Amino acid sequence: MNILISNDDGVEAPGILAAKEALEDLADITIVAPQDNNSGVGRHMTLFKHLNVKKYQLDDNTLAYGVNGTPTDSVIVGINYLMDNKPDLVITGINTGINISSKDITASGTVCAALEAVARGIPAIAVSMFLDYDCYKQDENGEWYLDVDFTLTKKVLHDIVAKIIDKGFPDGVDLFNLNVPYNYESEEVKITKLSDRMLDKKVIDHNDEQMHDIFSFNYKNNEDMEFIEDENNKTVMITSNLVKSFEEGTDGYCLMVEKRPSLTPLNVDMTSNLSNLDNW
Repeated sequence: MNILISNDDGVEAPGILAAKEALEDLADITIVAPQDNNSGVGRHMTLFKHLNVKKYQLDDNTLAYGVNGTPTDSVIVGINYLMDNKPDLVITGINTGINISSKDITASGTVCAALEAVARGIPAIAVSMFLDYDCYKQDENGEWYLDVDFTLTKKVLHDIVAKIIDKGFPDGVDLFNLNVPYNYESEEVKITKLSDRMLDKKVIDHNDEQMHDIFSFNYKNNEDMEFIEDENNKTVMITSNLVKSFEEGTDGYCLMVEKRPSLTPLNVDMTSNLSNLDNW
């Protein structure tokens, strides 16, 4: 079996190596991912512009390819250019974050890279690990870093791919969206549907006292950013908070309330019920 692994966190992100480690006993692995973090770019693709493809060595000396484009670009380049044979399965992740809900999921570079694989006739699994505050640590200099144990997510991904090898993809399912909580209470995977929403979004400016530290952080750390504030120009920021209430049976409820892995079957056909338009 040939598996292509990609992500949206970047080719050197720890989750992509974790995905490779989870599946290397099941298949021949090719890794093609963005050179830099591309979270939240959706299905953005780079058309008729030059892309640089660079070889990387991961921490275990595995060869990987980095594309200076998007997750979708990486999947296209991997399938059409770098792989000798069409992959049997595409895995996107392991994303360090959460990707749920019908109204927010298409913003995800992780999920949309999987959608690109499906568009090319290849089944896919988008994999994310829902983190909590325990994952964020500070070093002796006060710098924040991510400290993540991928053990459960790797085990669940391995078991699902092994089942796909044995039984194939279920009829009518184009891709799976897998989310695994970091602090879990059960390892048992639950089949779920998409929740309604994942994020509450708002727009802030320099007058927002509650979010002032977040708003000003990018100015302190981005030399290319110019602060603009006059009667003709405004500088704003889009922020978001995770929704706290989810319907039972959804991916959000499974992760937040039941604290167990959520596996959501998805279909790329977004057509609504045509009979609803008969008398429209």
